[in-house]
Amino acid sequence: MDGVAVVTGASSGIGEAIAQDLLDQGLTVVTLQRRPPRIKHERILFHEVDLADVAAATAVAKEVAAKYPVRYLVNNAGANRPGSLEQATIDDMDHVYALNVRAAMILIQTLVPGMRQAKFGRIVSISSRAILGKTQRLAYAAGKAGLVGMTRVLCLELAGDGITINAVAPGPVATELFDNGHPIGSAKRQAVIDSIPVKFVGGPKDVARAVSFFLSPDSGYISGQTLFVCGGSSVSGSGGN
Repeated sequence: MDGVAVVTGASSGIGEAIAQDLLDQGLTVVTLQRRPPRIKHERILFHEVDLADVAAATAVAKEVAAKYPVRYLVNNAGANRPGSLEQATIDDMDHVYALNVRAAMILIQTLVPGMRQAKFGRIVSISSRAILGKTQRLAYAAGKAGLVGMTRVLCLELAGDGITINAVAPGPVATELFDNGHPIGSAKRQAVIDSIPVKFVGGPKDVARAVSFFLSPDSGYISGQTLFVCGGSSVSGSGGN
């Protein structure tokens, strides 16, 4: 592939793996998040922004659209504020929606005109297996489900312009955050492994491969879909992100 891709939340974890994979495929990658990426590469371009801030997200989206011919967009940035029904707050819901859903909407609205002009575009949003149900994930699951709804609607609105939009929904993934909460060798981590049909926790690269599949110019006949990258946990009903 060639061209420019925007990846949000690429400073670590899944976003970092996606950015690295796209760099390896020859794309220039523009990353949008609060912290600079750890990846050092001549084709990675960082714009510092708090995407939960509507004014800041709108401004950076317009700046990127004016500066780069963006043909690929990965909405990866997200927030998880775990809590039961009794613990969840309106602030939790507002923050999760701002980062998971509103920022994605702003970027899509701003970058799609360039894709339409080029008659080509690929958009992928990172959802979660938790949309199928997981305790302590009221705000998170609602936000990630919102991305799937957006994906299905925009599939219909963008299909005639050569633009596809899909979602990838990871299950448990061994990011630094996951490893901190589920140390290697711990009973807590083993319980998660036991709940996954394939009996191991996936890695960020597993998600990155799925994203690259949807972003490929050869994937033009696939749009509006959600792919679970979860070791079978979406089928078994076991826990996810």
